[in-house]
Amino acid sequence: MAQSILCNVNRCVGCWTCSMACKVAWNLPTDDYRVYVETIGGGGVDLPGGQWPDLHMKWEPIYTQKCTNCHGAQSTGGVPFCVYNCTTEALVAGDVDDPDSSISREMKRLRSMGYTIGQRPAWDGSRSGVYYAEKQ
Repeated sequence: MAQSILCNVNRCVGCWTCSMACKVAWNLPTDDYRVYVETIGGGGVDLPGGQWPDLHMKWEPIYTQKCTNCHGAQSTGGVPFCVYNCTTEALVAGDVDDPDSSISREMKRLRSMGYTIGQRPAWDGSRSGVYYAEKQ
């Protein structure tokens, strides 16, 4: 199974739970992040873009090359720790080549609702196999 991750950007609230779950599960050093959360907006962490009253901000978990795309643990049913612990259910994992997998079903559902699904460009150093769904 080729495990991939789907992030619904419209559901992500920038809580960093995905990143912390990974750090704790793998006992990573303080300065080592396999997943970090980027704020899209005003150019800094949790800074909105725009001018009052038209402010905007969203968040996007970024999976680095260090991400092993783990299959979680027996305690999570094989779901990656970041997905299992996502408080807003913005993350889904599975095999995109299997039409019956949870990720394939969620991609189909989101597309039917007008979401665009894509990946980050290869040149930015992020991990492949991570998809982002967003509705403008």
